[in-house]
Amino acid sequence: MVPKSEQRFIRLNLTTIIVTLLLILAGGIVRSTGSGMGCPDWPKCFDQYVPPTSVSQLPLNYKEKYVSERIVKNERFAKTLEKMGKVNLADSIRQDRSILIPEVFNVAKTWTEYLNRLMGAITGFLMLLLTGFSFTYRKRAKRIIVLCIFNLIVVGFQGWLGSIVVSTNLMTWIVTVHMLLALVILALLIYTYNFARQLDRAPTIVMANVGWLKWLIFFAIVVSIIQIVLGTEVREAVDVVSKLLGYSERSSWLTRIGNVLSYHRDMALVVLGLNVLVYRAVKERFNGKTDALIVGNSIGIVLAIQIATGLILSNFALPPYAQALHILFSTALFSLQYYLYLLVYKTTTYQQNIN
Repeated sequence: MVPKSEQRFIRLNLTTIIVTLLLILAGGIVRSTGSGMGCPDWPKCFDQYVPPTSVSQLPLNYKEKYVSERIVKNERFAKTLEKMGKVNLADSIRQDRSILIPEVFNVAKTWTEYLNRLMGAITGFLMLLLTGFSFTYRKRAKRIIVLCIFNLIVVGFQGWLGSIVVSTNLMTWIVTVHMLLALVILALLIYTYNFARQLDRAPTIVMANVGWLKWLIFFAIVVSIIQIVLGTEVREAVDVVSKLLGYSERSSWLTRIGNVLSYHRDMALVVLGLNVLVYRAVKERFNGKTDALIVGNSIGIVLAIQIATGLILSNFALPPYAQALHILFSTALFSLQYYLYLLVYKTTTYQQNIN
């Protein structure tokens, strides 16, 4: 019998995973609508906890004010990078002239970014609450406490990095790091969720060896991460092209971004092939309604939606809703793959069990 306090932790952990995915969806909406600089400062928005609804609520010199604040903040960040030995990165920030371009107030973009930040605040609160609840395992699973505290630190760092994303005017490599850190947060949440659930469960036993399947899933996860990075680079290239064209000629943006789109499409075929192999292997080895089989089926559904949104993006001039969904389901695919890996990793074979 699982104690109620542990059941509460498991439910909250699952809720936090779902909310984190929704936060990534909100971030995808921000990117696809070009609202990343809707709030030119952080953590407030135009120096307000509730952002303005009209430019008349802002001072006349608001553009110059926030540009000067970004310059000061970026200089501090550049000095930090220099102390870490990243001199070239520090110079690239100082020489990036886009940082000096002021953002014109747009109420729709401001509130889109503001709602994204509210979702981030909710996620942070849930992480703090989850860390507090994790102490219910202090006697028999201290690993959960350590991982929750570490994840809370990562979330704090992610929030700080979000402020750097704003101050550097969405500098490309920082946006990519921001996305990868989101995957780290998800992975830690999924690990603690699975670990807590398995504490009172007997290990799954199957008839066939699954050692090679563990490596296949691991390889599929690595390829998915590479694909997510490539997708981020495609998005960054699209941003550059769209700005150069003054956000016109939308149907031609993908044709102008170079080879990165071809790499992204080719890698999509690799992702598809690997996940088909994983699904077949899981279906053959896990009979009945086991968690592994349920997750395997979910991967198939998510992958189908992911491919569909990719086709919509390629053939219908990058509609914003498809961009946001594409980001969401790529992250959901990674999450399910990692959860499946954890489930299969703890699985043993009947032959090994009787020897």
